[in-house]
Amino acid sequence: MQALRPLVLWVLLSFVPSLTGIFFRPGAWYAALEKPAWTPPGWVFGPVWTTLYTLMGIAAWLVWRKAGWSGARTALSLFLVQLALNAAWTPLFFGVHAMLVAFVCIVLMWLAVAATLVAFWRQTRLAGVLLVPYLAWLTLASALNFELWRLNP
Repeated sequence: MQALRPLVLWVLLSFVPSLTGIFFRPGAWYAALEKPAWTPPGWVFGPVWTTLYTLMGIAAWLVWRKAGWSGARTALSLFLVQLALNAAWTPLFFGVHAMLVAFVCIVLMWLAVAATLVAFWRQTRLAGVLLVPYLAWLTLASALNFELWRLNP
């Protein structure tokens, strides 16, 4: 059981950005936005993000377990940067309704996740592979964020 503690901690850390959703909910503002036809239904977001945060935590744990902080400082620092950007997006988009700023944030997050994926891959391929769904989802989310900004100037 003691051996699982670091894994649990990495997964919990990965879920920290989701806490911003407690304070900044989609609400009536989001419901009133004009959305592209390919917008995923609302019920998809919870299961997708739960899966992604779990995979992110496992990936970070794999890297940490293999190399520790000293051997994977860059990879794990990139991981923390992308988590911070992830946490910033929700208040920007749902909190202050700054769709263009949120779009810039999500593009920076995409770049940080791509860099993290490469850095994780170099440590252990499985960790890199575990971030592929996250990068794919962010690609869709970035396009959606841009379209929402374009459709709702």
